[in-house]
Amino acid sequence: MGTTARALKVEGAHEFTPEVFLDHRGRFLSPYQEETFTATVGRPLFRVAQSSCSLSRRGVVRGIHYTATPPGMAKYAFCVRGAALDVVVDTRVGSPTFGQWDSVVLDDRDHRSVHLPVGVGHLFVALEDNTTVMYLLSTEYAAEREHALSPLDPALGLPIPDGPDLILSDRDKEAPTLAEAEAAGLLPQYADCLRLDAG
Repeated sequence: MGTTARALKVEGAHEFTPEVFLDHRGRFLSPYQEETFTATVGRPLFRVAQSSCSLSRRGVVRGIHYTATPPGMAKYAFCVRGAALDVVVDTRVGSPTFGQWDSVVLDDRDHRSVHLPVGVGHLFVALEDNTTVMYLLSTEYAAEREHALSPLDPALGLPIPDGPDLILSDRDKEAPTLAEAEAAGLLPQYADCLRLDAG
């Protein structure tokens, strides 16, 4: 089975698009293929410590979220139902792409996946009701290690649709901007992220 890969504008982040096989029964695809991933990233996928699933109404905004480093968290995300505008944001101080972002539409038609290395922030906007996103995570979730940045930070200028029907958690509404988090020493350091990402 063939999978194509594309490097995103955030250093170390990638998009993967699998070959989809259709017949009278439905469809079959493989969201992760180690050979393509390893050839693209330079190593196999991280050891999976947790898999998670989110179900969202249209207009739900989840993020920008990242994990304190150490321990940090790498992610591999894909959409099994609906559609989401997925955004990766480089929150790693010292990274050559610090403060930059890129976006990918994850949906149940093209079945793209996104790999986020340790220290990279993640956000998505559900574009349809019942959008279901699956995640493979390199560390287990712990609320005390999770941080958030404002998805509406004007300095980032993320491609979040305008409108009164956006749905954000209280934590995401009140989250600091990237500059505020950097000034408070809350952001991960690029060198630490590279070390942790290498295993």
